[in-house]
Amino acid sequence: MTEELKKIIGEELQVLPKESMEAINSFDWEKVSKEIGSKYLFTEEEQNQLDAEIVLVMLGITEQEFLPSRIENNIITTHDNAEKITEEIVEKILKPIVNTLSEKIKSTLKSRVVHWQQNLDFILSGGDYTAFIRDPIIKTEEKNDAPNNPLSNSKLDDLKSSFTI
Repeated sequence: MTEELKKIIGEELQVLPKESMEAINSFDWEKVSKEIGSKYLFTEEEQNQLDAEIVLVMLGITEQEFLPSRIENNIITTHDNAEKITEEIVEKILKPIVNTLSEKIKSTLKSRVVHWQQNLDFILSGGDYTAFIRDPIIKTEEKNDAPNNPLSNSKLDDLKSSFTI
């Protein structure tokens, strides 16, 4: 892979969510891509094009379903070879990355506490998803009696009554 391509890939990876970036960086996809390219006797230029196509899919710029036709057209290979190459890319590169990503997301969700107030904030905000980013309130029963609690029982009753038909 050329230095210019590595630089572009590095810049584009920085735009991805943290979990996606970590999942891609945790897997040596370049090595697997090189193995696939050497199996099909790709030149250096064809190998760079294959790497670029893989990166476009990983970054979500190109859909995975278009990968065979892009490989066929951009690397100039047969339709059958493009299909086989795509199958190898999916099995050896994309699936392991997706599995790593889903494991990271699952572990993050297990440690996250979702609180009813986040749902209420979301509804009252008119669909502002930042309500789910805020830290959840823990032990609400204890905090409801606090004088500087923004959402006391009386305010909750007022909100409930405004939603009642």
